Amino acid sequence: MVRYAQLVIGPAGSGKSTYCATVQQHCQSVGRTAHVVNLDPAAEEFKYEVAVDVRELVALEDVMEELKLGPNGGLIYAMEYLEESLDDWLKQQLDDFHDDDYLVFDCPGQIELYSHVPVLRTFVDQLKRWDFQICAVYLIDSQFICDDAKFIAGMLASLSAMVQLELPHVNVLTKVDLLQDKRAIEKYLEPEAAMLLSDLDRSMPPRFARLNQAIAQLVDDYSLVNFLPLDISDEDSIQYVLSQVDNAIQYGEDADVKIKDEPEEEWEGE
Repeated sequence: MVRYAQLVIGPAGSGKSTYCATVQQHCQSVGRTAHVVNLDPAAEEFKYEVAVDVRELVALEDVMEELKLGPNGGLIYAMEYLEESLDDWLKQQLDDFHDDDYLVFDCPGQIELYSHVPVLRTFVDQLKRWDFQICAVYLIDSQFICDDAKFIAGMLASLSAMVQLELPHVNVLTKVDLLQDKRAIEKYLEPEAAMLLSDLDRSMPPRFARLNQAIAQLVDDYSLVNFLPLDISDEDSIQYVLSQVDNAIQYGEDADVKIKDEPEEEWEGE
């Protein structure tokens, strides 16, 4: 029984919950169903219909109050508690979904969860054992392009998540609808090492020249980090991003092709 899922990740404020709501609404408009699963123990409100909510298992507010932990420590504890509950609580929740169901996991924004803390890697490996086809969707705020160093940091964080999770991976520049000049993002969709190096050298002191060159070379050597623009006010933009994710997890490729029989026309002889 194959099921399909997006793992929506990225730094805090990148628009993960808005993305999940947008995908769910778009799917409804085209006759598809997308079930959104909240994996953020710190979530307070939702823009989408929640199919499964991790706060029913563990909530950040309760962890902080009972264990006297701060927000980051509390979140790590809560996610590790979820990790320990995968085979009972989460499996029970996901067993309600059937073959070909499409799930969107809305994840927390703490970057360490995707870079070096193994919680999400364990989560992903368990989903694979449950026959999920999964694509990681890494979101970066398009406002990052206004700061070269910040954009490079976002690229490296995305690359770190790719290495850590070992999943099909789609990078998305969000909030494109808020840009005054949307053409400004073109050169950032498939960034080149020479462009990155030139921009970094221009915006940073000369003593960082060798570091900038090493970073640009790293990105160029992997040649894996590119981006799709997402304008949530444009249905075509939403559909394009969704189609790229669907292609990455082969969603719909095994569906039976249904051809409506057309009535035969009767011809009268003269």
